[in-house]
Parts: sequence; C-alpha cells; structure tokens
Amino acid sequence: MQKNMYFDYFGTDCFAAVAEDGKLVEFHLDTESSAEIAGNIYKGRVVNVLDGMQAAFVAFGQPKNGYLSAGDIPAAAGYEPASEGELPRSLNVKAGDEILVQVTKSPIGTKGARLSMNLSFVGKNLIFMPTAEFCAISRKIEEEELRAKLIEQAEKLSGGDGGFILRTNSQNVTFRELKEEAKYLRGLYAATQEAFAKVSVGEIVYRDADVHARLLRDYDLSDIDKIYIGSGQAFDSVEKAIRKTRYKNKLIRYTGEREMFDFFNLEEQVYALISPRVELENGAYLIFDKTEALTAIDVNTGRFTGEKALEDTVFATNLLAAKEIARQVRLRNTGGIVVVDFIDMESDAHRDAVVAELEKYLSQDRAKCNVSPMTGLGLVQFTRKKFKNDNVVLLTKSCPHCKGSGLILSDAYLSFRIQIAIKRCFADGYNSVIVELNAGVFAQILAKRRFSDCVKGEWRDKRVYMIPHRTFHEEYFTVRGDNNTVLTLPETARLLY
Repeated sequence: MQKNMYFDYFGTDCFAAVAEDGKLVEFHLDTESSAEIAGNIYKGRVVNVLDGMQAAFVAFGQPKNGYLSAGDIPAAAGYEPASEGELPRSLNVKAGDEILVQVTKSPIGTKGARLSMNLSFVGKNLIFMPTAEFCAISRKIEEEELRAKLIEQAEKLSGGDGGFILRTNSQNVTFRELKEEAKYLRGLYAATQEAFAKVSVGEIVYRDADVHARLLRDYDLSDIDKIYIGSGQAFDSVEKAIRKTRYKNKLIRYTGEREMFDFFNLEEQVYALISPRVELENGAYLIFDKTEALTAIDVNTGRFTGEKALEDTVFATNLLAAKEIARQVRLRNTGGIVVVDFIDMESDAHRDAVVAELEKYLSQDRAKCNVSPMTGLGLVQFTRKKFKNDNVVLLTKSCPHCKGSGLILSDAYLSFRIQIAIKRCFADGYNSVIVELNAGVFAQILAKRRFSDCVKGEWRDKRVYMIPHRTFHEEYFTVRGDNNTVLTLPETARLLY
C-alpha cells in the first residue's frame, strides 16, 4: 500500500492530506480565521472563579474566555484534589491573577477554549511536562520488556525535574537522541517562562507547530512513502527539519503546472466531504446528519441487493459500512458522540462481527475512540476525541437564504407569506400594493391562481401589482403599499388577475 503526505499553501491557508493508494484518509485545513490554537501557550488573567463548578474563566487574548478546570491546575499552584469522601477544596487562584495557560482544546462553535496550567511540550519522540511528577510510555508500545526499558530511560531524562512521556517513535531512536530532544524541550519551557515575564496579558508566549510540522511530528514517518510539498517556503522548512534523518529522501518538491491537489485527484475527494451522502463500493450508501449534540449516521442498502439471503446481504453491507464510517469520521474530523444506525441483523454473531469491524478500523485513528456494544435496535454508539471543528465546518459557511437549514420554503407556504404581507398593507390603509418577487414564484402564483378568492372577495376594490425578477432568490420578495392615484411601474408589472 502506497501511503503519501501532501502539503500545499494558498496564501496563508495550509491544506494538508494523507492518502493511502490515492484514497484520502486524513485532511486538515488551517486558515487565518480558523487557525488551530491547541498547544499554544498564552499569558492569561483569571476573570472569575466558580468554586461550585470547580473551575475558573481566563482571558487570554481570544474573543471568548477560556475554561480552566480545577484538575488542570497543578498542585504547585495551590490546588489539591480532594480525597474520596471529602468536599472539593477551593481553587487557590483568584480573579486578577496572571497565569501561564496552554490551550488543550480549541474553541468549537459557541464554546470557548479548554485551558490547562499543566503545560506540555511535544517533540517527535518525547512529551515534556514541567509540572508533572511522573513518567509514562505510549500505550501503543505493548511489549513489556521494551516498556520497562523505556520507562527507565524516561526516569533518567526526568531526574526528578518534570515528567516525560515517551511517544511511540521513541522505540526507534537511541538514548542519546532522546537526551538531545529532552534538552531542546526544556529549553522551550525556559524560553516560555522568560517570555511570560515580559509580555502583556493575552499575548502568546509559545506557538505550537504549523499544520505541516504537526503532522510530520506526530506521524510515524516510517509508514509514509512520499511527502509532497507544493510551497517552496514550506519545503525549505521541512527539509531543514528532517535533513539529518533517514526520512530526507521521502521529501519531494512538487512543481507541476496543475494544482497539486488536483494533479493527485485529491480535490474531488475533499469536495465530497461537504455532501451528507457517502456512496459505498457495492451501491449501498451512508447518510451523515450532524447536530449540535452528536452525529448520526444511517446505513442504507441502496442499489445493493446481493446474491444470497437477505441476512447475508445486510451483513455484507454493514461490514463495508463499518470500514467506511471509520475512514469518514477520521477524514471529516468528526468528534464527540457518534451514533450509527446499522441495518437490522438477526444473527448475534453478525452483530458482534460488525462492532468488531468498526473497532478494528477505528483503532487506526490517531484520535482516541471508544465503542459501545450494539443495542437491540441495531444502534452502535462510539465517541471520538474532539480537538477542533470538523472539516465540513471549515470548508463551508451558512447559507444566507436558508439560514443553514439546507431547505427553502415550499411554493404554497411562500405564497401564504406574501398574502400575509399584502393583507398587512391593506390593513394599514393602503389601496394599492406592489409586490416584487422571483419570476418563477410569480409564474406559479398565476398558474395556481393562489390569490383568486381574495381578488374576487375582500380585494375587489384594491389593486395588487406584481413585478417579477429573474435575479431574485426564490424566497426573497418585497411588499409595499401606495395610495397615489397614478403609479409609476416598470413594463414588467402585472395587475393580479
């Protein structure tokens, strides 16, 4: 399987992707208006403390104040977790305190950022936690003998001064390389402390890596075959960072005439993320429905009828759906609660197999996922750790006409609203009403004779003129009253009936 990375810039916006055999499995977009701030460290000021919530709100230079939980305040700052059975202790921070805070979760929708005073500095092989008193090993390293060896190395690196987490890639490097990286990360912390003393509240004191640097840092590059970069500046930066590693030969500067994402057939796959419908290889399909609280996914057999019994057809569709759902939530960066409505199956063995298939492919996700057993209704719930807005939010904006609902008014209801506006003008004492509206809506009003009863009845002594416009949106119309004896109207104006 060919697994490649792609990075390109459009102005200050960075597009990043990972594809397996040309099929997109991960996509990231960092724009100036929605840049990822998770990992950044700021000088903040405590705005208020809510002992009842065991939390504080902190101003740190963003439009919305951040949320600081008591558990994210280190003991050195005065917070000590209550023992079992004890009442929670008060947070030993107060309004007006200036503190060093790191964003652990970017603002999402109406929610502000999640903050922590337990700082961490992430490297390729290590995570340095200056306020921690423990060391740990990546859970992906399962061999007990290797874990014991690495934990011993981590404790040597710590020396009782802060904690270290050895990442998965740490098993592939020497202890000398780990020591060099640990020294570098400690230097970042020292520089952050110096900056904190000099800057004003709200200023950033440490910026985490750009999206291309984060992916290169967080991915196991031994699994990557080629790294294509379309930006000369980004290429120079990445080349400098990995020139001394064994991955330097994987780097390729793309200089083709076509846009890189277009040349590698990635753009159409990115555009497809906007659609709620996802086609499966066998003719079945998925429907994604995102709400504020959760994402619902419906599995449908579509055109797939199978060649065997119904149960086998359904089982084959659900297995294929489980694999694609795992890819789609990763690709769309869907976070939070996800509920999947699989097609009903009678066999308990088939139910268990579908859940196992979903768990298998979700385990390949870099975000943590937890899957619950299938219910009697064929529903499977799982959670995926949410770091930032999903990609559909980043790639779209709310429609100014449908207000984000994805729907427009029916002809009958729209005509009813126009009738209400006309009657309102007559009630206000006008004898004539001029309506400007979409030409198509006007045509169906005439064809359906929508207002004929009113014209023959209560409007028989009134005048209603309609002016159709081909450029008007279907839902847009204006209604105004006029009491002049002579009206100046365009040639397209029509007296209703």
